[in-house]
Amino acid sequence: MSTPADHDPELRCAEYALGVLDAPAREALEQAVRADADLAATLARWERRFAPLAEDLTPIVAPARVWTRIERDLGFLPARQPGAAAAAGWWNDLRLWRFLGIGASVAALALAAVNLVWMRATPVTTQVASSNPYMVATIARPDGVAHWTATFDQRRQDIVVVPAVKPTIEAGRATELWLIPPGEKPVPLGVFPADAPATLTLSADVAARINARVVLAVSIEPPGGSPTGQPTGPVVATGPMKGAA
Repeated sequence: MSTPADHDPELRCAEYALGVLDAPAREALEQAVRADADLAATLARWERRFAPLAEDLTPIVAPARVWTRIERDLGFLPARQPGAAAAAGWWNDLRLWRFLGIGASVAALALAAVNLVWMRATPVTTQVASSNPYMVATIARPDGVAHWTATFDQRRQDIVVVPAVKPTIEAGRATELWLIPPGEKPVPLGVFPADAPATLTLSADVAARINARVVLAVSIEPPGGSPTGQPTGPVVATGPMKGAA
């Protein structure tokens, strides 16, 4: 799908999450995400935003006679004998179901596009911002180079960690994510692969402690994580948690 606003990262990420980009556009965005932490966070936010839409879809089972007609047209069943139920009617017309299927797909994409435009055009109020279930952190080295982005979903109580670059980690070592509340000791959130997206599921107690005042950090630990419950290796990157736009 090509739009006049292909340069708009918000729209490109939304189209990617909807699955309406063509292969070259998807590949270009995936390459850009690897080098752009903010773009990676934007893509993660749109994917999480659209995920509940798929969960709410109710499966529709086609009538058995439709599948029979499809199997016959594909050659899996003997051809219908002349005069046998020749007047089955429009209900068994495979072309009709194809047309309806295409129409439903177009309607779904149109509805998603309308929702996208509405979300982009509607002014953000304080009430909407306070109900946003997502928070994002860019986890960067002391020199400012982003290594990972982390997106927290308050409803699912998990954190999705996406690499912004391909960090070089010493063999036999692991990366571990930590939550650092103000004035408190680090809380381990889990070990994750340094160079691949990962989802870390949190306990309800830990998820409740995540807010805009905490900091996320990544340390280098033995395989399986720190044996002490506190960072034992160097902390290579940190980033404050903030509300997703």
